[in-house]
Formats: sequence, C-alpha cells, structure tokens
Amino acid sequence: MPAGYVKVQKTNAYFKRYQVKYRRRREGKTDYQQRRLLITQDKNKYLTPKFRLVARITNKDVICQVVSAELQGDRTHASAYAHELKKYGIPAGFTNYAACYATGLLCARRILTLKGLAKDYAGVKEVTGEYYEVEEEGERRPFKALLDIGLARPTVGNRVFSVLKGAVDGGLLIPHGEGRFAGYKGSSLDAKALRDRILGAHVKEWMEEMEEEDPDKFKAHFKKFLDNEFTADKLEKAYLKAHSDIRKDPGARDPAAVAKARKEKKAAGKKDQKDFRKRANIAYTLAERQNRSRQKINVMRSTLGLGKRGKRGATTTTEEDEE
Repeated sequence: MPAGYVKVQKTNAYFKRYQVKYRRRREGKTDYQQRRLLITQDKNKYLTPKFRLVARITNKDVICQVVSAELQGDRTHASAYAHELKKYGIPAGFTNYAACYATGLLCARRILTLKGLAKDYAGVKEVTGEYYEVEEEGERRPFKALLDIGLARPTVGNRVFSVLKGAVDGGLLIPHGEGRFAGYKGSSLDAKALRDRILGAHVKEWMEEMEEEDPDKFKAHFKKFLDNEFTADKLEKAYLKAHSDIRKDPGARDPAAVAKARKEKKAAGKKDQKDFRKRANIAYTLAERQNRSRQKINVMRSTLGLGKRGKRGATTTTEEDEE
C-alpha cells in the first residue's frame, strides 16, 4: 500500500535559520536571559561593578558567592560554603533550609567585613523570621547585590530564598519581597513558621517521627547526625550558637590573597622533573623545556654511540669515543 502523506515540518529554510544555543545553555547550567538582565549596567556608570548574590544548591553542599561581571570573566569577591559550618558547630545536614540560611549569613558577614561595613550594618542580630530590609546608616551606603538563582525554580519555600534571607539578615541590601519565603500563605508571611524553619524545627519533627515509627531507618538515614551526637533536641540551640559565632568571626579572607598564597605554595612544593618520560600535567618554564629537549637528544645520541650534549650545547665524549 502506498505510504500516507507526511508533511515536512523542518524544511531547508528552517535549518538555514537555526542557531545552536550556547554550550552552558544546552547543558542546562546558565540562563543567559536572566544573566544578561543581572549584569547589564548603565553606560554612565563606567567600571562600576554590579554585584550578584549567587546561590547554588547541590546534592551535598550549598554555595553562596558575591560576584561581579568583568570583561575577562566573573570575579568572586567573597564566598561561603555549607561544609564550612562544621567550624561553627553544625556537623551534618548541610543542604537543609537551616543550613542555607546560615551559609547566606556567613557570606554576608564576610563580604561586609572585607568592605569595612560590618560595624555599620549588623543586620538582624537574632533570627526572628520577620521581613527585614537594610536601611542606610552613616556616611557609607549599604552593600547592594541582586539575587542570582540560576535555573532554580522560584517557588514558595525554595531553599535559595533561605540563602537570601540569611544574607539580608546579615546586613546586605538585596531587593526582594516576602512572597517566596517558607511560611508565606494567604498573602501574608507567618514569621513564626519561617523562624522555626530557619532553626531546623522541621528536621526535628522528622527525626522524632522517624525514630518512633522506624528506628532502623532512622539510624541509617541520620547516621551522620548520630555519629556527631547532633540529636533533635540540640538543633535549635546549635543553629542559634552558629549564627552568633558567625557574627563574631566570619573568617573573611580576600579571595585574591588566598589564590596567590595557594599558587606560591604549589610553586614551592613543585619538584624538578628528572625523567622526561614521566610527563606531568604542569606548565613548564623555558629552562625546564630546554632540559626536557636535552634529555631527549641525549637518549637518541646514546643509541647512536655519540657523547651527551651539555647545557651550552657542547658535547662530552666518552672513553670509547676517544679510542
């Protein structure tokens, strides 16, 4: 039987006009439309950086960075990670709502310390869950940034907005509303519900319920909590103490100085390559490249029974050559 009529949807003209998307958009990593809106600056503000609070949540960690776009690429001014909360008494649960808040708070206190604004803008000294926005005090204006959530969905209760809440309570000026925080319902924000969420009350209820219903699953699921004696009764006090310790010592370090120190340490610990056959994934200097070439030439000369070539290109003869 003859085949039915099939309409050609993608014609030659379609493929001529088709344009491949950027690599990071194809990989689902960067929303370029959002990024363009976040980094575009007015032309009369030449070389004035436009800061972004970048919040990213992975399977095991939370990343919070203050970034500005430059011609050479993005520049990170301060960063904080959820796994750093170990130093502040939080040994496990690095991706929950409470850990996201603490990470945002840590990043905010670090950038304000580096910019010399920590004393002028202290933010909310103890979490209340109420809507808060930084107001201008003193001679210097507050540090302003825009929230960058990437490809995360901006739904109510999303953890990226917990990072935002921590940064705002830490003293950063970030334009936002209350409609995306946990506890928002019926066109109003329940401050108590948000505070409980920030202090891990939902994790506490989950732990107690699982321990009662299925003790074996509880021991397996909360193994890291139990190994560090991080029980349900200690959650609220631990998070409050972590917030206080973060404010006392945020551990602010200039990223440029850290990168320079790491580079110097790596250069000091690098050993000279003795055998050219053992290729290392490092950048060679001119002297090292010349040494590698000299080694290769000497191997070929030895197979031909000739003398080795020295550093200046002179050849050294052996006793066999003299005979």
